[in-house]
Amino acid sequence: MRISAVELRRVRLPLVAPFRTSFGTQTTREVLLVHVLADGAEGWAECVALEEPVYSSEYVAGAHAVITAHLAPRLLGADLTAEEVATLLAPVKGHRMAKAALETAVLDAQLRTAGTSLAAYLGATKTRVPAGVSVGIMASVPALLDAVESYLAEGYLRIKLKIEPGWDVEPVRAVRERWPDVLLQVDANTAYTRADAGHLARLDEYGLLLIEQPLDEDDVVGHALLARTVRTPICLDESIESVGDAVDAIERGATTVVNVKPGRVGGYLESKRIAAACAERGVAVWCGGMLETGIGRAANVALAALPEFTLPGDTSASSRYYATDLTAPFVLRDGHLDVPTGPGIGVDPLPDVLAEVTTGVEVIEG
Repeated sequence: MRISAVELRRVRLPLVAPFRTSFGTQTTREVLLVHVLADGAEGWAECVALEEPVYSSEYVAGAHAVITAHLAPRLLGADLTAEEVATLLAPVKGHRMAKAALETAVLDAQLRTAGTSLAAYLGATKTRVPAGVSVGIMASVPALLDAVESYLAEGYLRIKLKIEPGWDVEPVRAVRERWPDVLLQVDANTAYTRADAGHLARLDEYGLLLIEQPLDEDDVVGHALLARTVRTPICLDESIESVGDAVDAIERGATTVVNVKPGRVGGYLESKRIAAACAERGVAVWCGGMLETGIGRAANVALAALPEFTLPGDTSASSRYYATDLTAPFVLRDGHLDVPTGPGIGVDPLPDVLAEVTTGVEVIEG
């Protein structure tokens, strides 16, 4: 398949409510979309980098720049398959989110041509996936309880609470006391240090599924030490950028659960390899989220349908974040989202919505 053009489209969508984590509050979501044209086919993907480099070193403007100057030129005019994209882009160090978007767009075009869904290509065994929801840091515990109550009423099967120093034990206790049997986990986004091990151990009594990324992403040893202090399973997110990282962390005893975010690890092909490596070692995996629009959400739902994904992921309905999504909305039904069955990622951007929220377009041609 010959790549003739790469279109980079910047869009901005308002969030239905502010979303606060330990690295900031978002009220809108700026998204970089990658649209690949190849041999009469087209493919879409979403780069999950945030507007600022607070989750990782990548950010929207940086991803746009590196694709324009260094990544897209390596693909333009090449006759290739999606499985070859990573090798062609390997000379450029890092920038996994940008690379993932390009690889996914090429894969979408390839699968649309073949008439094959991404779920089928990856080896999915489920037609729908259980949906969890991520709840940001709130202004008060009563506000948190109201939010959780509304999500449970919508049918979400798992609740994830964002935590940080000063907002951890009390909100977790309040949620657990109100809902003794709900599947509950917490996400620290690297907000703690090794010195907080004793404090984090206080969460053990609340029957959490996991504590996600409590320490800095570079501190794999610290996570291994923490795992000896707390009984709650340690889940790694930011620390895992490749299958090698996953295997290393598991062998060090730093994690017994892995959050697989395709953008963070370089794409869906690497995500599948990570899931397989974890399953071989008895480590559970689930699919994380980055407030994706329907374009990114469709691909995530396909990944979450693989048999290795045994825990509910952050595969929320479109309405969790957006009043109007870029695609036909993903709707929660009995706590699940349907896996797209159409060719490629199985969804298309809605032209009128796309035009309304677009802030800039750049076309790179060979």
